[in-house]
Amino acid sequence: MADAALAYDVRGGVAVLTLDLPGEPVNTLSPATGALFDAALSRALDDTGVQGVVFISGKPDGFVAGADVRWLGSLKTREDGERASREGQAGFDRLSKYPKPVVAAIHGACLGGGLEWVLACSYRICSDSPKTQLGLPEVQLGLLPGAGGTQRLPRLIGIAQALDLILTGKSVRPSKARKLGLVDEVVPKPLLLEVAMARAKALADGSLQVTRRSLGGTGGGLFSLLGALGSKEAWTELALEDNPLGRVFLFDQARKRLRAKTRGHYPAPERALDAVRTGTERGMEAGLAAEAAAFGELLTTDVSHRLRELFFATTELKKDRGVADDSVKPRPVTKVAVLGGGLMGGGIAYVSAVTARLPVRVKERDDASAGRALAHVRGQLQAQVDKRRLTPRELETRLAQVTAGTDWAGFARADVVVEAVFEDVALKQKLRDEVEAVTPETCIFASNTSSIPITRLAEGSRRPAQVIGMHYFSPVEKMPLLEVITHAGTAPWVTATCVALGKQQGKTVIVVRDGPGFYTSRVLAPYLNEAAHLLLDGAEVRAVDEALLDFGFPVGPYQLLDEVGIDVGEKVSHVLHAAFGERMHAPEAMGALVRDGRLGRKAKKGFYTYDGKKKVVDESVYAVLPPSTKRRVVTPEEVVERCVFPMVNEAIRCLEEGIVRSPRDADVGAVFGLGFPPFRGGPFRFADTFGAAALAGRLESLASKLGARFEPAALLRDKAASAGRFYP
Repeated sequence: MADAALAYDVRGGVAVLTLDLPGEPVNTLSPATGALFDAALSRALDDTGVQGVVFISGKPDGFVAGADVRWLGSLKTREDGERASREGQAGFDRLSKYPKPVVAAIHGACLGGGLEWVLACSYRICSDSPKTQLGLPEVQLGLLPGAGGTQRLPRLIGIAQALDLILTGKSVRPSKARKLGLVDEVVPKPLLLEVAMARAKALADGSLQVTRRSLGGTGGGLFSLLGALGSKEAWTELALEDNPLGRVFLFDQARKRLRAKTRGHYPAPERALDAVRTGTERGMEAGLAAEAAAFGELLTTDVSHRLRELFFATTELKKDRGVADDSVKPRPVTKVAVLGGGLMGGGIAYVSAVTARLPVRVKERDDASAGRALAHVRGQLQAQVDKRRLTPRELETRLAQVTAGTDWAGFARADVVVEAVFEDVALKQKLRDEVEAVTPETCIFASNTSSIPITRLAEGSRRPAQVIGMHYFSPVEKMPLLEVITHAGTAPWVTATCVALGKQQGKTVIVVRDGPGFYTSRVLAPYLNEAAHLLLDGAEVRAVDEALLDFGFPVGPYQLLDEVGIDVGEKVSHVLHAAFGERMHAPEAMGALVRDGRLGRKAKKGFYTYDGKKKVVDESVYAVLPPSTKRRVVTPEEVVERCVFPMVNEAIRCLEEGIVRSPRDADVGAVFGLGFPPFRGGPFRFADTFGAAALAGRLESLASKLGARFEPAALLRDKAASAGRFYP
């Protein structure tokens, strides 16, 4: 097992330690892995023929992805977490003091504990591959770096830059890592091991010297460095970091920004900030103690439990083909065609060509529209060039994967056609017929629709088993969810193929059964409808949006309607009202807003103003409402109960009716597609936390006052009666 997991090989005076955990897609950090590494270092230390050590991964495109999250789950108490943190710190402290130079040769993801590991090495080299990224994403699991990361990173790259990585959990690419000083060199992947071995020897014989910056330098150091850099940014950063008063200001401003962003829901970034500050002001030992104590505390919080549950859910979905029969395999997709090159179609073309690396043909109604589709893809690629994630040559290479025109050229070789046109059944069916006439018999027709039943789109098809829904979210390039919708006759291989394509496009994919609104649009409708009811009941726009921001949504319902289009929201509400009756009735006031030209951001007129630098509530919106509407104060509790509870209730109905396959899929869909607060875990985790009986009781109380739209789902009543849960 030891030889299989960590190979030890001496080459020309350098011990090459190659980590490759058997049977695992990625390398992760655990006590067992650490013990293997310690033993290998002891062996290299005792070997007089070894001058230095190189640490590298045996995985084709990954270094160390962080701590083993399953192992983290075995730590049940605060004391368990603090002890594990202390052990990790001690192990990396030994590495940092190792008598022989240790060079980390990094290719692929070097994240979390993996980055903490290499921070303790003598020298760091990474490949120039786009698959290489370095970061400390622990806050995304409700934790903080617990093996010295809050102390070593600021000492290596400076406080401000370290906080930017630690508090956000974001990662950086090779060029940015080199600029920050996070790595010492960036080299082509084929040269990685060769260069790393040369650097290990050079460090050992003294021909290579490495100078690191110190945390909290003197005034002299400040001015000498400013003289070298000569930039305003350098002056600002160093002026703050290199004197006590500046550091106080830096930390206070960081805390202020954090609280504005998290609204107090995520304790991990603040505790990480505390640990960095303690280490800065009181020394590394005090900082490590603060880090370990915070790690143990955070590990036992509900927030961390919910975020880790989401991590496991998305990990499981990566392995899920979307079909019950494991023998069903996806068919290869070698070319994608897209009907419609607007915002959605252009986004679908981008993720198909750039992320999935597939040739894409876009069809539009005229040359100007086809040109805009190509311009959309180019604009997204140019943004990557501006961030130095792509070179101009790579931009042109990837753009060459996308062609556009007004005819059916290229469709004869398409394996999947994604239709992304206006929400009109007749238009979509007409295009489906035209697609079927020019594509191979094996071609899949997938509609990017948010509300039209796929069963209707399959009616009259020459090959109905190959009609499916692929509901992307806007903007496609950024939103992580893809909702694949199957009707009763969809062939399993079609489902599996579309799920595989979605993953190739970089999406988290859930499979749902056909029905009006499918899953995401259906559960969003009661949330938005109730916001409209509150408006007619006298609530103010800002009060409602602020209450739901405080609950944890990224935007409030009125701002969301402005973003997606008030007219789009009204159209979907009519579809759902027709299907579900009064439960989905949207107030007629929404139609009045549309007739007034209030379509949202796209019309620069909605619930908010869009003609100034600062977005504020457009007070004239109230004049469009019935004259009898009087403004009144609503409590945050009332807003949450009226907007969130029916949303959760509708999610439970979707599970009851088999629209979603499991609470897992429903929670992932709501968090990644609708912005349901991740720290609450999704509608079903929320229902379990709140309690089925308590939730049913509050809905019954609301129903008695406000109507049948609040009646609890039958499945929720069953759980309440049996004191049951949706998750074990």
